[in-house]
Amino acid sequence: MKFYTRQRRTPQVIIVSLIDIFAILLIFVIVTTTFKRIQPEVTIKLPESKSAVSSDSTDEPALLSITDNEEIFLDAKKVSLEELTVAVQKLIATKGHPNLAMKADKKVSYGFLIQVLDALREAGVKGNLSAFTERK
Repeated sequence: MKFYTRQRRTPQVIIVSLIDIFAILLIFVIVTTTFKRIQPEVTIKLPESKSAVSSDSTDEPALLSITDNEEIFLDAKKVSLEELTVAVQKLIATKGHPNLAMKADKKVSYGFLIQVLDALREAGVKGNLSAFTERK
């Protein structure tokens, strides 16, 4: 008895489907990969401003001055960083919420300015804080 034997076909790889799959994988890898960009160093001179505008307020602001030696003066009265919160709270109690303007030397460290701003926030100063700058 003779059985019918089927001829085996050689396996074929369908290239078109593989190209589609590899294209999708390539797109996925490109989209999900983060590219590191080189960021240039930036030199910032804080006290200079080209777009500074004058205040429209007719009220004279309370002036907070910071020297290059990191000494603080509130309306020409020397206060320490620890006393600043209490002094500003007294100023708010006497004048309500006065306009406050800051005049800082450009050699003052950024960390010291942050400490001063934190003390002002603890004292209850809210809103915009004006700053004196030199026009270039």
